[in-house]
Amino acid sequence: MIEDYLKFAFKSIVNRKLRSWLTVLGIFIGIAAVVSLISIGQGMQDSINQQFKKLGSDRIMVMPGKLSMGPPGMGASKLTDRDVDVVKKVRGVDVVAPVLMNVMKVEFGKETGYVWITGISEDSLDAMFLDMEMYEVVKGRALKKGDRHKVVIGSLIEEDFFDSKVGVRDKIMINDELFKVIGVMKELGSPDDDSNMYVLMNDARELFDEPEEVGMIFTKIKEGYDIEDVVEDIEDEMEDARGSDDFTVTTPTKLMESMSVILDVVNLVLIGIAAISLIIGGIGIMNTMYTSVMERTKEIGVMKAIGARNSDVLSIFLIESGILGLVGGVVGCVIGISMAKLVEMIAHQNGLTMFYALITPELIIFSLAFSSIIGCISGIFPAKQASEMRIVDALRYE
Repeated sequence: MIEDYLKFAFKSIVNRKLRSWLTVLGIFIGIAAVVSLISIGQGMQDSINQQFKKLGSDRIMVMPGKLSMGPPGMGASKLTDRDVDVVKKVRGVDVVAPVLMNVMKVEFGKETGYVWITGISEDSLDAMFLDMEMYEVVKGRALKKGDRHKVVIGSLIEEDFFDSKVGVRDKIMINDELFKVIGVMKELGSPDDDSNMYVLMNDARELFDEPEEVGMIFTKIKEGYDIEDVVEDIEDEMEDARGSDDFTVTTPTKLMESMSVILDVVNLVLIGIAAISLIIGGIGIMNTMYTSVMERTKEIGVMKAIGARNSDVLSIFLIESGILGLVGGVVGCVIGISMAKLVEMIAHQNGLTMFYALITPELIIFSLAFSSIIGCISGIFPAKQASEMRIVDALRYE
C-alpha cells in the first residue's frame, strides 16, 4: 500500500517539474541557511573552546577593567607590580606571571610595520609558559632567563608580514632597538596571535617606557586547591589593596562560557532569520498542494469511485507534500555544506586556520527530518480537503 502511495506522489511531482522545483525553492534556501549557519557557528565555538583549553584548567587571569564595562584592559584602570605582589601572597597561588603588551614599530631590512610586542616575566618562564601549547616554539629556541635583546616571533611574522622571510638569527629593529630572532612560535591559527612577538619583561619595559605597569597577570594554582576559591581570594585581596574592584579575575573556563553564550545568541538570531525562509517555503508547499487538489479533483473522484478511502487520499497528498519538503532539505543540505566549506576556505586563506565548519551527521539528519515535517504540516489542510471530497461533486467538477 505504501508503495502505491509513493508511486502516486512521485507521478504527480514529476508531471509538474517546474512547479515542484519552484515549490521547494523556499525550503532549500531555508535549510541551506540553517545548515551553513549552524555548522559555522558550532565550528567557531569549538575552535574558540580549543584555544581556551590550551591555556590550561589550572590558570587564572587578572586583567584591568571590568568585563561589564567592555573588553578588559580597555578602561582607565591599570595593573602594576604592586598587584603582582598582592596576587603572589594569596593562598593556593603557585606561580604568578605578569605580561606586558603594546603595539610597536618593527623594521626588517627596508620594511616597516606595527605589531604587538608581548613582554614575559623571566622568573616564571618555565613554570608558566613553556608547558602551554599556546607558547610552543617550533624553530630555534624559547626565551630563557638572562636573555637581552632577544625576540621570539609568531609564525605569520616569519612567513607573511614582510616581503622577505624572517628567520632564526636574523636581526629586527623594534622601536629603534636592535633585537636578534632566536625562535619561531607554533602556528595558533589566529592572525592576531600569530603576528605577535615575544621578549622578556625587562626589554619590554624599556621599549614601552613602563617601569611598573603590567598588562595582565597569569596565575597558576597549586594542586589540591579549588580554582573558584582561589579566584574569590584574589578578588578580595586585590580589592582591599586597590580600594576598588576595577579589575577582572577570571579563568579560561569562564571566558569560554561567556563566549559560548554570545555565540549562542548570535546563532539563534541568525537561525530565526533563516526560519522565515522555511515558513515561506511551507506556505509555498501549501499553495502548490491546494492547486494540485483542484487540478486533480476528477482523479480524486475516480479513486474514490473504485474504492479508495478518505485515509488513502489523505495519505497520498501528505506523502507528496512530505517528499517536496524532503527534496528541498536534500538540496538545502548540499548547498549549506558547500557554503560553510567556502567560508572555511576563505578563513584559512586569511590566516584563520584555527577555524573550521563543524558539520555533523546529527545536523544533516535533523535538517532532513525538519524539512520533511515542514512539508507534511504544510500539506495537512490541502490533503484533508482532498480526502473529504464527495464522489459525486468530484466527478462533476469541470
